[in-house]
Amino acid sequence: MASNRHVPIHRIDAEASSRLLDAVAVEEPLEIRLAVDALFPGEHTPVSITMRTPGDDHELAIGFLFSEGILRSADQVESVSHWGRPPSGKTDRNVVVVELAADVDISRLERHFYTTSSCGVCGKTSIDALRQERPFPVPNDQSFRIAEEALLALPAALRKEQASFGVTGGLHAMGLFDRQGRLALVREDVGRHNAMDKVVGRLFLDGRLPASGYGFIVSGRTSFELAQKVMMSGASVLVAIGAPSSLAIEVAEEFGITLVGFMREGRCNVYANEHRIGQTTAT
Repeated sequence: MASNRHVPIHRIDAEASSRLLDAVAVEEPLEIRLAVDALFPGEHTPVSITMRTPGDDHELAIGFLFSEGILRSADQVESVSHWGRPPSGKTDRNVVVVELAADVDISRLERHFYTTSSCGVCGKTSIDALRQERPFPVPNDQSFRIAEEALLALPAALRKEQASFGVTGGLHAMGLFDRQGRLALVREDVGRHNAMDKVVGRLFLDGRLPASGYGFIVSGRTSFELAQKVMMSGASVLVAIGAPSSLAIEVAEEFGITLVGFMREGRCNVYANEHRIGQTTAT
């Protein structure tokens, strides 16, 4: 499925108007379902519906399930696939089924998902819940340090990798970078949280978690949800082109994450744990 499509528009400017085709980002629902065929053959449990840009759907589903604390290791996943509609055999590209091993504790599905800014719980309750869920502690030493020069070069590097944004102007990006400021992985989506799940899902499937040797850069602002996903991944740094929310700052302070915001035009603000920024200690 394409990440963009062309639509007819009427363009108006000060000198003339014209009718032409414009590329826009695709936004469609993705339903994530769980199955434990060894125990309940053919049965699916819907766990989430998110509006996303098609592409890397398997990574998105796995990243979401990991970030929500349902998955802990890759051997818990038997398979990931788009749902085929019996008896026609047609594939529904907006439904992903994750088949789990029989020994996965499916009772964890009963926990509340903190997935929206209107979930109705206070910041303290949200952070208390994260303390119970985190699979990896964030190293609080100086094993990950990035030079200011490398840090400030990240937005330009991320922008070069945003192929779909270059066409539509309507997609966010999440990039994974190392201590030298080199991008190791980039994913795009209409939702920042989806782009994050796609990156984390890829790391999970490749057995590369915790991501303690990496940081994340997001093309927009930083919310509680993104800070939570970084914490779950075990990464040390979160950089944003836009502003952080107050709760994102609290999460960063609580869990030892270096949080950077307003990264643009050769400057930025460091909101938490600035000790990781400076002269690098390793190559």
